[in-house]
Amino acid sequence: MIEGKAWVFGDHIDTDVIIPARYLNTSDPEELGRHCMEDADPDFAKKIVKGDIIVAGENFGCGSSREHAPIAIKAAGISCVIAKSFARIFYRNSFNMGLPILESPEAVEGIKEGDVVRVDLSTGTIENVSSGKSFKAVPIPPFMQELLEVGGLMPYVARKMGLEVRR
Repeated sequence: MIEGKAWVFGDHIDTDVIIPARYLNTSDPEELGRHCMEDADPDFAKKIVKGDIIVAGENFGCGSSREHAPIAIKAAGISCVIAKSFARIFYRNSFNMGLPILESPEAVEGIKEGDVVRVDLSTGTIENVSSGKSFKAVPIPPFMQELLEVGGLMPYVARKMGLEVRR
């Protein structure tokens, strides 16, 4: 179960907004997290609390295929992204990096900035605790749920190979 405060963004939030290109000279998650959504809200990373949730419109994560974007979101402390739709490469990169994302146009329409949101990934249920309304997300395929449970693609492969998994 995931619960956090909603931070709302609009349509077509691209990877340059999620993590500006000027920070791509590092792959350090902590450094990337400090600059998450900086061009949309310069103080975003300072205002969020670990576990908070991004809610966005259509085509979230469009633009370049950089893996830095979901890494920055996760490292900033965001526990989940709910959007009307995601760019295909961002969708896959998010699961590969262990960042839960859910598609639910109805939830996006029913959540305002600051609302407390509770998400059950196993059922795809999104509850706006502040308003008492519930929504359903597009189900996450079982394999993708497995990736999230272990923290992403690399820990998944390591576990399948019998190697120690570090997060």
